[in-house]
Amino acid sequence: MVDFVAIDFETANKDAASAISLAAVTVENGKITKRAYSLIKPPTDFFEPEFIDIHGITPKMVEDKPTFDVLWPAIYERHLKGKLIIAHNAKFDMGVLKGMLEHYRIEVPSMSYACTVKIARKVWPELVNHKLNTVGNFLGYEFNHHQALDDAQVCAQIAVAAARQEQVDSMRELLEKLNLQTETFVGPTVDAQ
Repeated sequence: MVDFVAIDFETANKDAASAISLAAVTVENGKITKRAYSLIKPPTDFFEPEFIDIHGITPKMVEDKPTFDVLWPAIYERHLKGKLIIAHNAKFDMGVLKGMLEHYRIEVPSMSYACTVKIARKVWPELVNHKLNTVGNFLGYEFNHHQALDDAQVCAQIAVAAARQEQVDSMRELLEKLNLQTETFVGPTVDAQ
């Protein structure tokens, strides 16, 4: 079955521990069954102006929002636990996740993830590039790029479309057919105090 959770983060600046929004989109049997989105009060007040220009999220918009450590238990339990995680440019999103977990000294079990940039490069090599907006537009999706929920939904649709095109019934089969592997994310180890 084509089952996974697509995630997307937006950040305040270049620091991995500066997440200001997170979306998680659950896909079961090739269909989106659950969506979650939250703005996040970041650990820092520093917002790069060019980042605000990209995603439109300002310090004022997140000043009264929950911090990541408050949101994490529900995000993990309801969306990520036991699931394959995918992201478009997964190295970035998993890096933000690791940065946030390290900042708040949160320990989590290891999780498997895959990258839809790598999948798209194998399935649609003819595209001029494999950025989210390029692949999403190629597949006919109109979306608000750099809005985390929209981005996570398009990421999910890319994975589903790739599985359909490659005529496979699961993400495991898709990755095997494309000669790709899941990667393992290991959260930080937290010393007992």
